[in-house]
Amino acid sequence: LIITLSVIIMTLGCNNKQNDPSGDWSEKELNEWFSKGEWKQGWPVQPDETVDKKEFAKQYFRNRARWDKAFSFLKSKNLSDLNTGRYELEGENLFVNVDEYVTRNEEVTKYEAHKKYADIQYLVKGEEKIGVLPLDKTTITSPYNSEIDAAFSETSSNIYRIASSDRFFIFFPNDAHRP
Repeated sequence: LIITLSVIIMTLGCNNKQNDPSGDWSEKELNEWFSKGEWKQGWPVQPDETVDKKEFAKQYFRNRARWDKAFSFLKSKNLSDLNTGRYELEGENLFVNVDEYVTRNEEVTKYEAHKKYADIQYLVKGEEKIGVLPLDKTTITSPYNSEIDAAFSETSSNIYRIASSDRFFIFFPNDAHRP
């Protein structure tokens, strides 16, 4: 049985480029900022190495209040005590989905990608194999549906990571993921 938590952050509509210093950072400066982890608001869980640091920094500075609110929620709540369901932190702009499920067989799952939202995924309990690929390395099998903010795809070049309670993932519109 898996308990997963997805924090969904609207990334469109907030394009505050003037307060984004990350565009001028060297790779070393980006890595130092990311590794320091102050942006996690004290949440001790580590990001998976697949997180696109450059895209995260860009989105973080453009939507800082939302990211801070998301990570503050993750730090301040006893995540294993949350009931399944949706928790709105900022209406449609920022919300948390808590799900409990039995892991599905690989052959019945597809990769998914979103256009409007970034997705922080964290397994509160359990362990699961999760596919993580750039969207352009997949073939779209179900076109983008704006009602569910998702397109579905497949690939023959799977790259899997192990999702567990010691790491979280962040997926942006150019990332495909497959639990």
